[in-house]
Parts: sequence; C-alpha cells; structure tokens
Amino acid sequence: MKTKSLILIGCLVLASSAFAADGAAVYKSKCQMCHGPNGDASSGMAKSMGLKPLNSAEVQKMSAADLTALVDNGKGKMPGFKGKISDDDVKAVVEYVKSLK
Repeated sequence: MKTKSLILIGCLVLASSAFAADGAAVYKSKCQMCHGPNGDASSGMAKSMGLKPLNSAEVQKMSAADLTALVDNGKGKMPGFKGKISDDDVKAVVEYVKSLK
C-alpha cells in the first residue's frame, strides 16, 4: 500500500511538472512579448504598460482561479484568451506563472 501511495505522489509531481513545461511553451508564444522572457516585466512593453513582475508577491498571492480569470478575460490592455487557447493551456500557463516565485 505504501508503494502505491509513493507511485501516486510521483505521478502527481510529474503531472505538475508537465503542466509547468507546457505552460512555459504557452507563455513563450502568448505572453512573453509583453511580460518579458522571464516574467520579470523588464521589457519596454512591460514598462510602458506598468506591468508587475510575475514573481512579485502581488501576483504570486493571487489564487489559481483569479489568475485563470485574468488570462481568460484580460485586464487593461491585455487581451482575454478565452476561446483563443484551450482551457488546458490556460491551466498550464497559470501553473507556470505560479512556478516563477
């Protein structure tokens, strides 16, 4: 029984890592042009729009549901991605953003 629990935990860790990896690819194709390659808001676009670094306490304290809503609906000049990318891609990019802490 203990072995099965360890296997399940290992699978969950791998699944989480897979989401982060997929999220990095989605981030790179959809987000980095404004938020910067590392989410540090150091690009000219990020600075001109007053974006917060994605690893900041303000962003990191947001729940996954709040980040999902933000990606889906957009905010300010950021377009919403609902219907433009899959729900799985949204979940993956949210997991990626959370991994930037």
